Amino acid sequence: MSKLKVGVIGCGSIAKHRHLPEYANHQEVEIIAVCDIVEERARFFAEEYKAKFYTKYQELLANPEIDAVSVCTPNYLHAPVSIAALEAGKHVLCEKPMATSRKDAEEMIATAKKNNKKLMIAHNQRFVSSHQKARKMIENGELGKIYSFRTAFGHGGPEGWSADGKESWFFKKEEAFIGAMGDLGVHKTDLLRFVLGEEFVEVGAFVETSAKEFADVDDTAVCILKTESGIIGTLAASWSYVSSEDNSTLIYGENAILRLEDDPTYSLIVQYKNGEVVKYELGGIQTNESGGQNNSHTIDQFVSCIVHNTEPPVSGEEGMKSLQVVLSALESKDTKRIIRVQQ
Repeated sequence: MSKLKVGVIGCGSIAKHRHLPEYANHQEVEIIAVCDIVEERARFFAEEYKAKFYTKYQELLANPEIDAVSVCTPNYLHAPVSIAALEAGKHVLCEKPMATSRKDAEEMIATAKKNNKKLMIAHNQRFVSSHQKARKMIENGELGKIYSFRTAFGHGGPEGWSADGKESWFFKKEEAFIGAMGDLGVHKTDLLRFVLGEEFVEVGAFVETSAKEFADVDDTAVCILKTESGIIGTLAASWSYVSSEDNSTLIYGENAILRLEDDPTYSLIVQYKNGEVVKYELGGIQTNESGGQNNSHTIDQFVSCIVHNTEPPVSGEEGMKSLQVVLSALESKDTKRIIRVQQ
């Protein structure tokens, strides 16, 4: 069987550490094109992966050889580039958040359907072993009734690892649309929906800029969330955790507490009501510091759904539901009200 020919649009850090090396390591994939508005960057990765380089994504999409693309651009371009790629007959793996509005997300989904192409959103936290095990335990009823949760995703900020440092698009509202809440918070809204197996119905949020005075987007957000069955909890997303990254989730149930990615050695710790504690070493979550050494499985899943013609594990619809929680959090911040999440 001939290899899947892919192009990567946007050659910043996420492409450098995740998409490009994971495509390169995949036996069924050939990287044939890369694109970045910075010619030097595009040329560098083209040489490294023996691909053709472009500085305009429209020209890359006009290449009939390309079967699929990763969209690794600034947030405001996710929707227009993905839509153009789908219209050009390419399958699309789009970075998160999938869009900056519900309308754009809906258009992406509709365009994928119209052109009979796969649209997958790169919510890689679903593929982490501890998260998958937690979902199964909750699904099987092992924890009994779920009462509440708290989750956090925070680090020192994108300037430490972004290709452009403090000048990065991450800090510019017109390009990023949203700061830590979109960069990190949307990962956690998606993770919680996946692990709990429920939709969120209400959200209240405080979204602030307190650490990055040079930025015109938020760097710290704390949300209170409620699911359809009444599970309540908090979500914190921040670029102000100056020491080490926090990517932990705690789930409080009737029979046990789950501690996910909360311990450097044991990625899942189950503390049962009767005092028993079970610790699982399942391999850690990916971090920016790991330099792409551990596979996020996102590329594997994307390639598999194309090759086997199956539904993407994180479809456009799933991406939109996770985005909607973030959009509702922003509305809560602006209106100082608890917001009902549009389903």
